[in-house]
Amino acid sequence: MRSFALSIVSVKWQKELLKDVEIDVTQPPYVFKCQLYDLTGVPPERQKIMVKGGLLKDDADWSTLGVKQGQKLMMMGTADEIVKSPEKGTVFVEDLPEEEQVVAIGHTAGLFNLGNTCYMNSTLQCLHSVPELKSALIKYSHSGRTNDVDQTSHMLTIATRDLFSELDKSVKPVAPMQFWMVLRKKYPQFGQLHNGVFMQQDAEECWAQLLYTLSQSLKSPGSSENSDAVKALFGIELNSRVHCQESNEETSEAESVYSLKCHISHEVNHLHEGLKHGLKSELEKASPALGRSAIFLKESRINALPRYLTVQFVRFFWKRESNQKAKILRKVDYPLVLDVYDFCSDDLRKKLDAPRQILRNEEGKKFGLKGNEKSSTGKENDVKMSDAEGSSNGGGEPSVAPMEEGEKEAQLTGIYDLVAVLTHKGRSADSGHYVGWVKQENGKWIEFDDDNPKPRVEDDITKLSGGGDWHMAYIIMYKARVVSV
Repeated sequence: MRSFALSIVSVKWQKELLKDVEIDVTQPPYVFKCQLYDLTGVPPERQKIMVKGGLLKDDADWSTLGVKQGQKLMMMGTADEIVKSPEKGTVFVEDLPEEEQVVAIGHTAGLFNLGNTCYMNSTLQCLHSVPELKSALIKYSHSGRTNDVDQTSHMLTIATRDLFSELDKSVKPVAPMQFWMVLRKKYPQFGQLHNGVFMQQDAEECWAQLLYTLSQSLKSPGSSENSDAVKALFGIELNSRVHCQESNEETSEAESVYSLKCHISHEVNHLHEGLKHGLKSELEKASPALGRSAIFLKESRINALPRYLTVQFVRFFWKRESNQKAKILRKVDYPLVLDVYDFCSDDLRKKLDAPRQILRNEEGKKFGLKGNEKSSTGKENDVKMSDAEGSSNGGGEPSVAPMEEGEKEAQLTGIYDLVAVLTHKGRSADSGHYVGWVKQENGKWIEFDDDNPKPRVEDDITKLSGGGDWHMAYIIMYKARVVSV
């Protein structure tokens, strides 16, 4: 694990003296400025910090500046002013400056990029949009660590909780300093340097590692079933049939995953096709019947669904001839409303039929249709909703009961609404730029491009399907529609 070289200094700003401010000299001075932003409210671009030889530059090398332990630095700069509401007259949102539009539509703050940390920022913005996850984190206390949770996992969980809370309270960009430092301690891969600069990392790896850590920390130690809040929210149970055509051997497997994979090939034009490919794979393993290795076909079905369904587009692969990660740019469309009934096991389909019928009746009432009291037959044409029926996101959600804690009658339907998209722009996973696109509770979309959030419309979201050098979906997250049965 890489050690962190810290210097402790004080900073004089106006009439205040900020004592015991830590400088991680392995990070660029811009990160130090983000720390001061948290303490003073002075944005990094407005800060003028006096050091040996002049003003501190964002990309300066600490080793050449001669900053000593206990040194007093001088900072000049004014904090952001609070935007005041106009006393008279009506002001329309579209007439406000862009930064005020963002505040007006009620989303949270952006996150400063601390040096190629867009992969982390976009992951955090997407997961921050899950209120049930924030509720589980709030219940997690500093003293709540159990013996089976290691110290770094505990620290990362606390850092996630505190950062989410800070995002909820702020309208200005937040510097995720503490979270980033703890993330690198827990997973040193995210602290890799190249020529003294932090390297770009894979957002999917950050997403997976963070969820795994939270799943370990947020388990309820007092529960007989050791309840896992993260698994309940994101966990997908798969049942798989593993068959060898050569020997006729057949086994079954059960596993829990946090995302489905959308495999991309020349045959895949839509998410539905990619998921179908992703649920099938070939394995080479030992065959007891043949006494040697053989090819087995693994075919999986969903046996239990989560509250939030995550899909990863498998766009990156290792290119042997160039010895680097390459990216598949092919356009793959995805719907605003996803129905996963086709991918479910027979047992799960039976459980979904009654809730789906209730949901269809609710949809039918909007058009003055008489509801059908009988449960669905389960046939695809009988239960599958079109995008036109389900994409009422901008004009009001279907009148179904939310799945609140303690509401045992709320049941899943297998139908999901898109609520977040994490995109990647560029040709390689080791470079490029990640951005989070998140749907707010009021139905509006926000593009979280680090510390520069922008309001977006639904049409912008559907254009992120790939096919060029523009931002393209890498991870997408859907929220389940539920009904009371």
